[in-house]
Amino acid sequence: MPRESKRARRGRAVRVYDLLAGTYPDAHCELDYADAYQLSVATILSAQTTDQRVNLVTPILFLRYPSVSALAAARQADVEDIIRSTGFFRNKSKSIIGFARGVMAEHDGEVPRTLAELVALPGVGRKTANVILGNAFGIEEGVVVDTHVKRLSGRLGLTIQDEPAKVEQDLMALFSRERWTMLSHLLIWHGRRVCNARRPRCQECLVARLCPSSQV
Repeated sequence: MPRESKRARRGRAVRVYDLLAGTYPDAHCELDYADAYQLSVATILSAQTTDQRVNLVTPILFLRYPSVSALAAARQADVEDIIRSTGFFRNKSKSIIGFARGVMAEHDGEVPRTLAELVALPGVGRKTANVILGNAFGIEEGVVVDTHVKRLSGRLGLTIQDEPAKVEQDLMALFSRERWTMLSHLLIWHGRRVCNARRPRCQECLVARLCPSSQV
């Protein structure tokens, strides 16, 4: 929206959030996990594939390697066989085993609870760290910016940035800290169900009147 003031954009962002929260009250991370270890591994595996695909392989993976220490001792070839269908399985196997070994060596087998400690581990960038902190520990450190969040943020006029780190900073400035984790879930759920990449269903969109990209 041209010439929109920061105050007006913030007010519109709040209205968008409230509408999405009312529509998706059960929005949550769609990766299946039982604890921080499982969420960390599942999130690393989710790169460039779907949550559904990851959820198909993680039950087998966690049955075979039920703990950080078990995965740290794994043979890469064995892990590759289990996660092959997620794509990029060699790099992902190396990353999750490296992650487990790092947690064992540096944190006594406990997944750390700070951004700095998490991003120092193999396979963990800021986005993955935000997923872990927000969902496993309830720590609002940042906004998870995946392809859905990036796309919807641009379409909704909440940012003009293209780089995930800059998109995240704009979103953090618009929304109160206690909403950061849920914001990602809401945008992801809406992006998967209505505002898809190729053909957004603007006629069905509850936030169309607040969206500068709406085709309604």
